Amino acid sequence: MRRLALMLPLILMTPGLTVSAAAEEVQYFPVGAGDHPHDVAPAPDGRVWFTAQFTGALGRLDPATGAIERIPLGEGSRPHGVIVGPDGAAWVTDSGQNAIARVDPTTKAVKLFPLPKAGTNANLNTAAFDGKGRIWFTGQTGIYGRLDPRSGDMTVWDAPKGVGPYGITATPGGDVYYVSLAGSFLGKPDLETGETKLIEPKTPQAGTRRVWSDANGVLWISEWNAGNLSSYDPAKRDWKVYKLPGDDPHAYAVFVDEHGKVWISDFGANAILRFDPATERFESFPSDKVGAGVRQMLGRPGEVWGAESGTDRLVVIRTGQ
Repeated sequence: MRRLALMLPLILMTPGLTVSAAAEEVQYFPVGAGDHPHDVAPAPDGRVWFTAQFTGALGRLDPATGAIERIPLGEGSRPHGVIVGPDGAAWVTDSGQNAIARVDPTTKAVKLFPLPKAGTNANLNTAAFDGKGRIWFTGQTGIYGRLDPRSGDMTVWDAPKGVGPYGITATPGGDVYYVSLAGSFLGKPDLETGETKLIEPKTPQAGTRRVWSDANGVLWISEWNAGNLSSYDPAKRDWKVYKLPGDDPHAYAVFVDEHGKVWISDFGANAILRFDPATERFESFPSDKVGAGVRQMLGRPGEVWGAESGTDRLVVIRTGQ
């Protein structure tokens, strides 16, 4: 592992970009060479799950020691997303096996839920649990679906505008929203019928890539093509758009922490940014290696975790808040 103690956010001479007075700690954890870690999910026991996309395994890091366990997911596996479910298990979207995988945190047993024929070659992306304990997922070839883990029932629907469904999130109220990268929209599926309500972003062809709900149910969205961070308030039906700093920003991952601060990975700046909605200012935490490629972030109180797909590392920013 590599530790950069009390690393301050980078100060750039860019309007709207500033530095926090509080010191932060950034720490890096190497994973397997060639793993290409894609998504990361802190677990309740203090360890951290990650998908080793190019080697077909689910990894589990112990941050206290740097030790990593590797759990093979099956022949042809190409895991993309991972989240921790209400049952404490790791739930994985596996595009290689075209299945949702549940990994027991104690026994490490892997249970696959294959997609029905309607979802063949879905190129599965990410997942989220609704308020009734069902897992919803997206597939970039143009589908989204719902699995009831208790019964095993799974339904797949064709997405509006075809290819592109990507990030997905659940609100504190249990609603589900997803975005389409190619379709450039925010969608809200009916939790029972599955029918998607289309919500068009303020910026045309924005390339809506990831979405995350804050504690108030406001959706925060990374706009890859436009280089924006946007928010949508379902109660007010109101969009706000914030341009990322720099000459060529590309917003990828997005996550909202327990203080309502919004974290975004910017491929253009090779950095993780923190946005304060109250001041509308960004702070930058650049990677210490080129081509970091942070594709997803999650966190727990006091920590924000990311997967550096381009450097085969996990990164944590400890906020000290």
